Amino acid sequence: MSWLPHEQLQHFISTHGYWAVALIVGLESMGLPLPGETVLVLATIYAATDPNVNVWLVITAAAVGSIIGDNVGYWLGKKYGYALLRRYGGHIGMSDARIKIGQYLFLRHGGKVVFFGRFVTLLRILAALLAGVNRMPWRGFLLANAAGAVIWATVFGVGGYLFGKVLLQLHGAVGPIAFVLATAVLLGGGLLMRRFEIRLSEAAERALPGPLESVIEAKRT
Repeated sequence: MSWLPHEQLQHFISTHGYWAVALIVGLESMGLPLPGETVLVLATIYAATDPNVNVWLVITAAAVGSIIGDNVGYWLGKKYGYALLRRYGGHIGMSDARIKIGQYLFLRHGGKVVFFGRFVTLLRILAALLAGVNRMPWRGFLLANAAGAVIWATVFGVGGYLFGKVLLQLHGAVGPIAFVLATAVLLGGGLLMRRFEIRLSEAAERALPGPLESVIEAKRT
């Protein structure tokens, strides 16, 4: 669920550096389907191969962009509610089924979704908006959001950096093989997440049956 091919991402990151990471991660956190996690990993791989790029500044940029973007998303959700998601969600891949998954998880787990959602693509886009829609207290949201953002940026940033170092040290045919295997793992993870999303959709429909409009109205009353 991304608007940008990897070639454009690589050019954008190499041209604009830390600002590119903060911007794309921040926009994704606001609710746009941009590959924030991919950008973070790519940037930290660059940091492993380019001594002029500081990996900790990359991680800091990702964390700051995430926190700011999530807070904007929270404000949008609190001010405009579901009307914003219903009107524009289809244009960015947020179908009624996905919105219902987010609502189901938020009602079931509350603030935990804000923290752990940072590690799940769908929730990374929806969590802040749903926190605002559901009137989660801002201080609690900020704490869960900041903690999740810092840990997420550190885990994936350090992981990407170490992976870049490994690729740099490998020679001959071993390097490409390692890269292909890593890509296969990422693709496999994407397929597993898709299956997980289908199961969540089924669980959400059982817990919140009917069209999304009726679910929203029931929550208001």
